[in-house]
Amino acid sequence: QVQLVESGGGLVQPGGSLRLSCARSRSDFSIYDMGWYRQAPGKQRELVAGITSAGSTNYAGSVKGRFTISTDDAQNTVFLQMNSVKPEDTAVYYCYTRLRPTLTLYWGQGTQVTVSS
Repeated sequence: QVQLVESGGGLVQPGGSLRLSCARSRSDFSIYDMGWYRQAPGKQRELVAGITSAGSTNYAGSVKGRFTISTDDAQNTVFLQMNSVKPEDTAVYYCYTRLRPTLTLYWGQGTQVTVSS
């Protein structure tokens, strides 16, 4: 079993920055990909950003140019740098990873991000 532990959420003012981190508890399997989803109240969970083991990234159109996803060298931790945040970025952010060879999907417990003045 793999656990994903998120940190870095909180309250931030519009236009501010926040950095989310997500660390996996085991490193004996290599990743296929890691990333972040978010879910706002009353809305469906949506993909924010993902990164593959090869370093390819993809972003939701609403965050492109403002958010940056990255991992540490060992690909044990995934980061989401959130800049120029907007009130509509308010949501619970969930980290995920899919591990080789089975591509089993794991989720973090979620971290609240609130953008408000």
